[in-house]
Amino acid sequence: MAMQRIPLKYCILLFGILFASCEKGLEDINVNPNETEVINPEFLLSSVLINTAYGYQKEAYFDKPASAGRYITMVRNEGNDKFDWGPQSWDDYYSWLSANREMMDLAVKLNTPQYVAVGKILESFTFGYTTDLFGDIPYSEALLLKKQTLTHPKYDPQQSVYTALLQTLKDANNDLSTLTAKVDAKADVMYAGDPLKWRKFANSLRLRMLLRISKNYTPAFTEMQEILNDKVKYPIFEGNADNAEIVYQGAVSANSWPGSPQGSSVDEFDKRKPSKEIVDALLQRNDPRLQVWVAPVDSLNGWKTDPNAYVGVPNAIPAPYDYNGGKTHISRLSKLFSSSSAPMLKASMLTYAEVCFILAESVQAGKVTVAGKTAESLYYDGILANMKFYGVDKTATDAHYFDQPLVKYNGTLEQLIGQKWIAGFLKGAEAWFDSRRTGFPKFVLGPMSSTSVLPKRYIYPTRERDTNEDQYQKALTVFGADKQTTLMWYLK
Repeated sequence: MAMQRIPLKYCILLFGILFASCEKGLEDINVNPNETEVINPEFLLSSVLINTAYGYQKEAYFDKPASAGRYITMVRNEGNDKFDWGPQSWDDYYSWLSANREMMDLAVKLNTPQYVAVGKILESFTFGYTTDLFGDIPYSEALLLKKQTLTHPKYDPQQSVYTALLQTLKDANNDLSTLTAKVDAKADVMYAGDPLKWRKFANSLRLRMLLRISKNYTPAFTEMQEILNDKVKYPIFEGNADNAEIVYQGAVSANSWPGSPQGSSVDEFDKRKPSKEIVDALLQRNDPRLQVWVAPVDSLNGWKTDPNAYVGVPNAIPAPYDYNGGKTHISRLSKLFSSSSAPMLKASMLTYAEVCFILAESVQAGKVTVAGKTAESLYYDGILANMKFYGVDKTATDAHYFDQPLVKYNGTLEQLIGQKWIAGFLKGAEAWFDSRRTGFPKFVLGPMSSTSVLPKRYIYPTRERDTNEDQYQKALTVFGADKQTTLMWYLK
């Protein structure tokens, strides 16, 4: 497999151009590829950051993670829901990584180390996501096509990848704590050049990754505790303002929410319905987020199975478009998700709410301590943070949401992960990753599912067998069979 490097002087990714034009004005964009081959790292940062966040978010709504996390049911083209996935491409992930590495290399050449530090965080995010999807992946040799003409990179064991990424994030935090120069505020469309927020992202991402591998990585909780013991040296997310997420401009398709008619099409929006599992979970808890995320059915007359005003569609059933009497008796996603842009629509990579649940789980298991906090308080912090994001925290409190038996903290992992799942609605692949790691939520596989268990991973791209056969075969001797059910290192 050849990891292709993007010819940046010809095709800087479109999203960055579009976003930058909205943020800075056309008069501020003075890069003419016909006159110069020099591209400033700040321009590349905008491009890389937007494409990474937008791409990750699009998969969380549009692709397999949405089905595996039981947020979306496809009522047309139901292959995702049936888990008959077959080989998956990783070209997008390595494209983001290649552009990011180009930015870092240029920053080294121009002696702007602040862009290298930020690039380390984005590289760790994307490599982490890629290994979470596939298992063992090309890592140490993956981006060496240009420098060393290396076209057949080896696969690194997931344990080695994770160990390297954790160190990279730690280095990035340390670098940003001492550098005086900042990244350009206008180019940094997420944090406006604030190095403290980037450090919080790096350390919070470390917490996510450490919990994920804690079953088979002995130092996991020791390293988590090191972070938690020194918030000056290792700052972490402290509120929604720290969330690693980017707004959608909504000016054109490329910078619009992917579920909107402008971002895709009306047809694509109508193919995706809220799943029965998420809708039922919200109904059972009288959760005010239901009205924010889900639209009521068009008609309460003539239903076949479910008389509720809000009806989700089960995954992997015959003729899902006819469920409960057809489209007038099943819910769509709310108008929020048909918008091109909105304050509550963001390309989200990591949130404060998720960090609260990560810490709640770790404290509940007796593995770490958090000053001034308990597992119970962290659990409630996570719920409230997500509700505040959607503007329903006061509604929930007034309705005594937290006093309900299903919501009131009971110290079980099932309850905690269940609330984390709800709070993660359409915000990434975390629900799928948590379910395969913990067994919760206990998702129900539909009768049309091609498998009896939730997929554990993606199958490697077909092109690997065509262009990187030797390294692919060597990898399988270590990793195991190239199947959806094969367990990656941290799940064994």
